[in-house]
Amino acid sequence: QVQLVESGGGLVQAGGSLRLSCAASGNIFSIKTMAWYRQAPGKQRELVAAITSGGSTNYADSVKGRFTISRDNAKNTVYLQMNSLKPEDTAVYYCNAEIQITAWTPAVYFSYWGQGTQVTVSS
Repeated sequence: QVQLVESGGGLVQAGGSLRLSCAASGNIFSIKTMAWYRQAPGKQRELVAAITSGGSTNYADSVKGRFTISRDNAKNTVYLQMNSLKPEDTAVYYCNAEIQITAWTPAVYFSYWGQGTQVTVSS
């Protein structure tokens, strides 16, 4: 069994900051890409930021320069530092990870999701 547990969401005023964390636990052999997605009411889930096991990152245009994704491979944890928050950043934020659960070759990765954490930015 693999679990992703997110923390760090909450209510913040526009211009403020929050830091989200997501820790993966369970039967994990390796983790490839870890990412944050978000879903606002009435909208589709969208990619916010992603980071590979080697540290390469990519961001949605709407958060570039404001959000920073990082990971601690030893802790199987990914972080999202969110600065200069805007009301349009309000959403449920979900953690996603591509996880190899066995040493099979070739490697097979499964996609796992966290339960989501609410981020609300007031104007």
